[in-house]
Amino acid sequence: MSFNTRFMLALLLALSTELTAAELTLPLPQNTAQIAIKYRQQHDQFDHNANTLFTPASTMKLLTAVAATASLGHDFRYQTQVLSLQPPKNGVITSDVYIVFSGDPSLTSTDIQALLAKLEQRGVNRITGDIYLVGQGSTLLHAPGTVWDDLGICYAAPVSSFIINKNCFKAQWAPKRTEPNGSLTLQSSQPVSIKSNAVFDSTLQQPFCDLTLTRLRHNQFTLEGCYPGSQALTLNIAITDPARFAQDKLTQMIEQSEIKLTGQVKLSSHSPAHLQRLALHQSAPLTALINTMLLTSDNLIADSLLKRLGQQIYGAPGTFTKGSAAMTLILSQLGIDMSDANIVDGSGLSRYNLLSANHIADVLALVKHDPAYHNVLNSLPIAGETGTLRYKKGYTKSPLKGHVLAKTGSMSGVSNIAGFIKQAGKITASFVILQNGVSPQSSGSEPLSMDVLLLQQYLGQPPLLSH
Repeated sequence: MSFNTRFMLALLLALSTELTAAELTLPLPQNTAQIAIKYRQQHDQFDHNANTLFTPASTMKLLTAVAATASLGHDFRYQTQVLSLQPPKNGVITSDVYIVFSGDPSLTSTDIQALLAKLEQRGVNRITGDIYLVGQGSTLLHAPGTVWDDLGICYAAPVSSFIINKNCFKAQWAPKRTEPNGSLTLQSSQPVSIKSNAVFDSTLQQPFCDLTLTRLRHNQFTLEGCYPGSQALTLNIAITDPARFAQDKLTQMIEQSEIKLTGQVKLSSHSPAHLQRLALHQSAPLTALINTMLLTSDNLIADSLLKRLGQQIYGAPGTFTKGSAAMTLILSQLGIDMSDANIVDGSGLSRYNLLSANHIADVLALVKHDPAYHNVLNSLPIAGETGTLRYKKGYTKSPLKGHVLAKTGSMSGVSNIAGFIKQAGKITASFVILQNGVSPQSSGSEPLSMDVLLLQQYLGQPPLLSH
């Protein structure tokens, strides 16, 4: 796609370095049309337009991490429980069984197999009733403003009470001489259906060759179009119906277990009172979930935590609307002015999110100065070493390598980064750099991006304009 776009930059810096506002130089891209800067140290400040609202992308996860830590606590864990009205007797449960899902973004089929194994360890070999999978009532699975063509991709998997294996599956599409549409194979046994109407353009003869995924009901998918090349592709596909996927997956797993089910696996939005717990699975604590979320920019964890905040503050079911209101409330109570922010999700996938550099910088200040949030600081990717900054261009070499701890935020037209500078074992600065309206055609054309050139200055090195 070709279109004219403009850079908009919002920059907020709070530095304790020797660089003064008068000495700050901005290596702006040639097509930068507007700039907003806030530069601050003890008695030196340069301020311009730092309250302008921008699309934050994944820098939104900084807010999610702080709000979740404040409201849920470091030791919070998601729970998946197996309950029944009657305890097993002589290996038989003569009542219905309820598996209560909680929206655990880390829950895997291995974890569910472990729950079934716990029943077997208690001697259970038969259930004469039904198994009900319990989750909250129907809610939006994606936040408003999520780009529609992201929906079939695993990084935009649906956010639900029912999550198994990140609500994602893998398939391989490979060319096959006898089949013009190639061959499609699932990498593991999954209750999904996928077929190919697409072709490999191995001779690169087609002027327009796009591969698309058509999402159908009941977790059925079709590949359409063409792919320029002849190499096999691994496809990471997000399911469309989490409840149906959980129901079909549990049916599959029960059939493969030693437990005989007389009834069926069904779905429910509630369970009876006075049930007895037969087995329990708990996720890792919140601190570990936040660590994964920030290091790998995990959208499912972020949006699951947002929905959980909504449930915590406003009651079940947890929704994007409740979660966004809850996060705004929590951050406001922590002293951050959120009056002009627009929060729609916890991941930053929604194009409707709007934050200023000041919003993010205030969150960073809280993370730096309040020990309750040092887990957030310690979970940030480190330039050239961990997470999304491990291989990022410009961050793998001196002077940035090992000295920048930050959360990135990227999507089409957006390139953001926010975090800290660390020198001699101490945090010496915080920064926020937000760029919106970045032309895809200019991506990668500059020797180094503007954020790298700026951060080089903050670390006392003149900008390296080329390599």
